[in-house]
Amino acid sequence: MSTSLYDASVGPFRQILGATANVLEKGRTHCEASGIPLDDVVQMRLIDDMLPFQFQVVSSAHHSLGALKGVEAGVFTPPSPAGEDYAGLQDLITQALEGLDAFTPERVNGFEGKPLEFRLGKNAIPFQGEKFLLGFSLPNFLFHATTTYDMLRIKGTPLGKRDFLNLFQ
Repeated sequence: MSTSLYDASVGPFRQILGATANVLEKGRTHCEASGIPLDDVVQMRLIDDMLPFQFQVVSSAHHSLGALKGVEAGVFTPPSPAGEDYAGLQDLITQALEGLDAFTPERVNGFEGKPLEFRLGKNAIPFQGEKFLLGFSLPNFLFHATTTYDMLRIKGTPLGKRDFLNLFQ
């Protein structure tokens, strides 16, 4: 059995974006029931020098659907700090999940060997499509999705590993 670039990227993106959508909804329900203002969650940080919850969610969408769009366009830039509220963050994850539908196996598998520049300010780092998706965006995606989960756990949201894995939904 061989695994394609599509299977190795879009599969995990779908699985964990779906989990993130569920985690966000459980977080909303918990916070509302517990009197925790959602605006406080959106702005919370694990530590002062780390970007807030809002950025973690935005980055999950950006390193999944945004990464595929970036490879296709040949350029990827980090996400900007966003101004979404909690509902806007939920919508962003839903839109990312829906946007993955446009990326067929043939389209994504065609990204192998495709040049891409990761632009950060005046710096440009060259990548090939598959190395960017699997070695850069997928790890970043998982980091930000995990951080989103962890931040909601800190607020007391009743979540477990099954929620993050999203295998049994």
